[in-house]
Amino acid sequence: MEKIFSGTLAIDLGNTNTVIAFQDQKDINSVLVEIPNITSSPGVIPTAVWFEEPSKMLKIGISAINMRDNSNSDLFFHSNFKRLIGNPNEKINPTKILNPAECGKKFFQFLWANIPQKYEVKRLVLTAPIDTYKGYREWLINLCENISVGEIALVDEPTAASLGIKIPFGSKIMTLDIGGSTIDMNIVKIEGGEGKSGPIAELLKFNGNDVSSISKQKIRCAEIISKTGSKIGGQDIDQWIVDYFIPDNKYAINLLKAEEIKCKLSSPQINYENKFLTKLLIEGYHEKDFYLSKELFEKIIVENNLLNHLNSLLKDLLNEARGKFCTVDDLSAIILVGGGTQIPLIKEWITKKIPKIQIKSPPPIESVALGALAMTPGVKIKDILNKGLSIRLFNKREQKHFWHPIFCKGQTWPTENSLKLILQASKDNQKVFEIIIGETNNEREYDVIFENGLPKLSEVQSEEGIIKWDKKPFKIVLKNKSYIGEDNLILFFKINENADLLVKYFDIKNEFLGEYNLGNIF
Repeated sequence: MEKIFSGTLAIDLGNTNTVIAFQDQKDINSVLVEIPNITSSPGVIPTAVWFEEPSKMLKIGISAINMRDNSNSDLFFHSNFKRLIGNPNEKINPTKILNPAECGKKFFQFLWANIPQKYEVKRLVLTAPIDTYKGYREWLINLCENISVGEIALVDEPTAASLGIKIPFGSKIMTLDIGGSTIDMNIVKIEGGEGKSGPIAELLKFNGNDVSSISKQKIRCAEIISKTGSKIGGQDIDQWIVDYFIPDNKYAINLLKAEEIKCKLSSPQINYENKFLTKLLIEGYHEKDFYLSKELFEKIIVENNLLNHLNSLLKDLLNEARGKFCTVDDLSAIILVGGGTQIPLIKEWITKKIPKIQIKSPPPIESVALGALAMTPGVKIKDILNKGLSIRLFNKREQKHFWHPIFCKGQTWPTENSLKLILQASKDNQKVFEIIIGETNNEREYDVIFENGLPKLSEVQSEEGIIKWDKKPFKIVLKNKSYIGEDNLILFFKINENADLLVKYFDIKNEFLGEYNLGNIF
């Protein structure tokens, strides 16, 4: 009897390739899922659909790719449709049998129906582009209505890619994605950092129920700082290779052979001068031997102006970022995504153009899907704080108390990471520190004035006030002497699953002094 694996399935629908990965709930590692006649390699599915009318014949993935030389392929063969879903600015080819949303739906439903039975899917994690996020999300919600799985979560693609290689929350990153038909460059800021909540997946379905419109757990997408791109990609490089040898090529299979040798020459282990044989079809359906080296491969790329094109795109990207006060020095990393970024000449180009920033090169095709799994291995429904929490501190210079925020309204709880706060003594030999907590008003107060007998809101609104908790202040007694203006006490705040605000406290030498429940946040 075949072993059953139970856990989370991630599907990253790409414009050229779709990646499907699975993580068992008892395992920290993930596996790429292989599906006969659909995947071209484990976990990788060409994003293509063949749909015939009136027979209703449907093929996806590698089976669809194998049909593209057939008659009526201009009607029945569909690819490059993902970028059009939810994108009102792109023109749709009217000659095709299906529109992009219909293509995506048929592709997804056929894929879902063919998931190997050994995988028991408890949770499905999907990815979404951030530039067309709103429309794409709507399409996904409609798509998921009839999918029989208990939990469905949504993750944005740049965040998933960054989490897959453990980029800190709050970082600004640049991604370079060279797929089969497009080049995309963007600079984004990942949610979180500086005391803010980190990114979370959005729940579309929970316990089998649609929660997309009522869930408090809304996705926190990466913020786009700048973006640019073009409709050039790996398939164009394949075409350039074939055109170099056979300018009047008539056979689509030659493009597949060019892709194979391109992937081989993208390996860093290949010597520069070594020549590799590829057999291409020429007039009369005859095979002819051709030889391609890494040196010749790079010459083809340069002669077709790909590096000049990348220079132009990068210039536009950085200019737009500067307009939003973001420079290269603000970047934490450059992430390479998509098979085209594995070409050594491309890696060398970006390394020379931006030498000071670390280049991250995760598995190029599956990095987003694996990052989505890393983000949601134990995703649970979280609640959102409907009020902020603050601690009362003393301002020595102004000689008065003030409220310092520790958790902000809108953050999720239970908290995954504790908030660290270092306190100083307000006087020499201060032995006792009082921990006094306050919360913001649930609603901001608005001043109403009357003009000509009609009510009107005043232009300046009052700030949210802080209400001190009606609890006895917690007192921490230090063992050692304290001096004014010096760090004396380290606090770590968190909110647990019972909605209790907890604090762990240490002296400045990191000696643990204790932990205390300051009270329930409700």
